[in-house]
Amino acid sequence: MKPIQRRSKIAEAVDSYGAMSVDALASRFEVSAETIRRDLGRLADSGALQKVHGGARPLRLHTEGSFRERMAEDAAAKLVIADKLAHLVEPGDTIFVDTGSTTVICARALAGVGNLTVITNSIRVAEMIGQTATNTVYLLGGAFGGDNGETSGPMVLDQIALFQADHAVIAVAAIDADVGAMDADFAEAQVARAMMAASRQTIVLAHGTKLRRKAAFRVCRLDQIDVLVCDLTPDIGFRTSLSAAGCALQ
Repeated sequence: MKPIQRRSKIAEAVDSYGAMSVDALASRFEVSAETIRRDLGRLADSGALQKVHGGARPLRLHTEGSFRERMAEDAAAKLVIADKLAHLVEPGDTIFVDTGSTTVICARALAGVGNLTVITNSIRVAEMIGQTATNTVYLLGGAFGGDNGETSGPMVLDQIALFQADHAVIAVAAIDADVGAMDADFAEAQVARAMMAASRQTIVLAHGTKLRRKAAFRVCRLDQIDVLVCDLTPDIGFRTSLSAAGCALQ
């Protein structure tokens, strides 16, 4: 068995059994304990599981900190994503943009595209893109969340259905080859799904640390994503899953 195949099977075993020791994994896969430790290190780095003393256990579902905390996390990676996204959107496009630290950072780059029609539930995104006179911005109204500066709830979902867009630009908390894109907030996941349903193309934004994470609320399957914009090139296993799902990587 090739190392990449063995690591995939190790992740599946840990996910199934809840927790496994190094010795149990070494016996199961007929390799040395040292090989298993290296495998667990690689899997932990990729976010596939949590390495603990003497073994591994399934990764806990990802939760998010405050908006201020998230704005400070992986800022350089989000700038790379912003630059890539700006090349996917053309003047004259109509786009949904949901809330998130990544979409806020991307908003400055989108504003520079010009002549956009933007529908968003994020006050920060609306302010940033609306500063360019050639852009038209529609801010969705609903229940207000002060930390994220966002609106959500039934009123927002009803308003989304009144629009049709070229692109839905969605920031997610986690993305996994088997589960797809996920969010840590139920209301935000609902908004993302509604935006996708009213758009011709779905563009998901996820920096490298979000790959192979899992969060509580599924947004969509991998094959429902048209383009994944990431700051780095995922490993071959993840790229294979993207290709099989018909999801382009930027």
